[in-house]
Amino acid sequence: MKAVRLLRWSGNVLSPRTRPNLRYPLQHSSPSIRSQIQSRTQATAAATIDTIDEDVGTFSTLSNIIPEDILTKLPSPPISASRTSAKLAALHARLGLPSRLPLESLARTLVDPSADTNEKFNNSAFAVLGSDLLQYYTCEFIICQYPRLPLAVVYSAMSGYCGPKALATITREWGVQSAAAPGGEVDPGLLQFKHLPPGESRPLPDQNANIISSHSTYDPMVGKRRHSISSRTVYDDAFGEMRKKDGEDRSQGVTNESASAEFVRAVMGAIYLHAGRAAAKKFFNEHFMPRRLNIASLMIFRTPTRDLSRLCGREGFQAPVARILSETGRLSRHPVFIVGVFSGKEKLGEGAGGSLDEARTRAAVAALKGWYLYSPLDWRVPSDSEEPNARPWAPQYVDVGDVVT
Repeated sequence: MKAVRLLRWSGNVLSPRTRPNLRYPLQHSSPSIRSQIQSRTQATAAATIDTIDEDVGTFSTLSNIIPEDILTKLPSPPISASRTSAKLAALHARLGLPSRLPLESLARTLVDPSADTNEKFNNSAFAVLGSDLLQYYTCEFIICQYPRLPLAVVYSAMSGYCGPKALATITREWGVQSAAAPGGEVDPGLLQFKHLPPGESRPLPDQNANIISSHSTYDPMVGKRRHSISSRTVYDDAFGEMRKKDGEDRSQGVTNESASAEFVRAVMGAIYLHAGRAAAKKFFNEHFMPRRLNIASLMIFRTPTRDLSRLCGREGFQAPVARILSETGRLSRHPVFIVGVFSGKEKLGEGAGGSLDEARTRAAVAALKGWYLYSPLDWRVPSDSEEPNARPWAPQYVDVGDVVT
């Protein structure tokens, strides 16, 4: 039975340039083909392909090297160069990518839209798909493992696992280097993007976004006021940051962090498109889930004693009471007090400090963290039920939400 090419059903995401096969060498080609190659400088559609090999996994390259004067006019390397790039082959093997992901598509994930504005040759389409996959897998992983986390901490944890800074770190760990400037003569194994001019910078995210409170905060970069934590689920992005009205303009250049994040997202999308859902989930489990993030360090409480009192009232517990467990050096220069917070006979938490107020506050924080960091013993994510011969999906426990103060 004749094999069917997987690339056919991908539509516009995979450009015709990922599977070229010229009938004749370049020096014997007609002037029309030469003009089509030169038209890549304006980032137009892909060159017309005479014949396409119908066998799965076969990709032919140009018989001769493209002249350097033509390469320098291309915004990104030609697809024929991906088969001769040692950096690209090493990256494919180092990441353990599936064999169904060709080097041509991997080379495309390294081309940022700021380098080549044509969507058929850059990684923008792959990055959109990969971003949704990363956010979905990360969100279900965090919420199912810690079903009581406040929404602000969930956003911070999302940023810690698949945010721009985290993805830029992953890019460096993968050993991906960036090119000094994009162009057709660049090695396809290098990250290609237009560098942001010196002296310019991108707006920084809200530094107070992880504070557990419903008080309004003003974002001077966007010029809007965030009225509550709940509004971030409606108006903000997956990381709780305000969306820009016009989106991000990458034509003037991007930072290394932004280009690296787009590359990782594009790799995730390319794996899903070429090898399917199972390969994408395996790639996520191997490269993202093993990363350890201290969730407790993401929590910041402004009024922990009041929050604990509201929490006990909402859950029907007795009002919390602080009691001194032990102390030493009360009249000395450096006293130490150990205070415990109790709800009836149950100790919710304890803390030590140089004063009674400090110890009571730390005890309340410990009690709140003990509640919010609860994790079930046997937890599953919804995507696990899609595996072959998987157990039927049973709804997981998720808390009612934050304590509104």
